[in-house]
Amino acid sequence: MTRSVLVKKQKTKRKNEFQGRSRITWMGQWDQEYVDEDVEGYFKFGTGGNGDFQFGYVQGSMDYRTTVRGGKPTTEFSWEGGDAADGTPLTGRGWAALEGEELTGMIHIHFGDESQFTARKT
Repeated sequence: MTRSVLVKKQKTKRKNEFQGRSRITWMGQWDQEYVDEDVEGYFKFGTGGNGDFQFGYVQGSMDYRTTVRGGKPTTEFSWEGGDAADGTPLTGRGWAALEGEELTGMIHIHFGDESQFTARKT
């Protein structure tokens, strides 16, 4: 009698280069005064594909995934949150690419505004 053994192939786990906090240094749609109105604008990528951000009074919780595109670490995310100024619930999506310590990307608010952004890891 022959026994076959299944060997589970292990995936090589990539380091999450996005993990940590990045300060928003520029947004195409809003000036820096608005971005930093309530707190210094930021994106924070945590463990397990979860994160959060805030710029102006817009706050969101993100679900993100990382990959590599064009040789650069990249992430895509969906988010839900709200506008703390008037209580409007908001949802959206976005992406960011990492080059060195700088993120460049785009954030979209469903049925609303969208903006390019840059952020620097802190």
